Amino acid sequence: MATRESESPLRDALAAVGDRWTLLVVEALLDGPRRFNGLLSSVPGIASNILSQRLRHLEKQGLVVAAPYSTRPTRFTYELTQAGRELAGALRLLTDWGSRRAGEAEPPRHSCGTPLEASWYCRTCETAVDDDESLDLRFV
Repeated sequence: MATRESESPLRDALAAVGDRWTLLVVEALLDGPRRFNGLLSSVPGIASNILSQRLRHLEKQGLVVAAPYSTRPTRFTYELTQAGRELAGALRLLTDWGSRRAGEAEPPRHSCGTPLEASWYCRTCETAVDDDESLDLRFV
């Protein structure tokens, strides 16, 4: 069954966070609230106008909330919402993937020192889902 464009969860996710810089802004906010200049210095290479655009977009998507800390001039502190913090797992996976592709194969580690492994698990079948297994990503 083919899905319409608007019914694709991946397409929706990419519309929310798939453009350049957005996930780097989210990553910078994972440690907690930041002011604009703090974000600007935490995301090397981003221009201030681009950061402003990305923050507005993230607010519209419900991933970031801006709280004023000064009224003259109006200035804000930016913080991830719960939905924004939920991107942490996806960022960990992308970071691990990027590290392995770059030849920096040191895996992320748990606080006990054990290398971490990400995997999908089916609660009904009580089995791990293999990477080679065909998945229905339509989320019907």
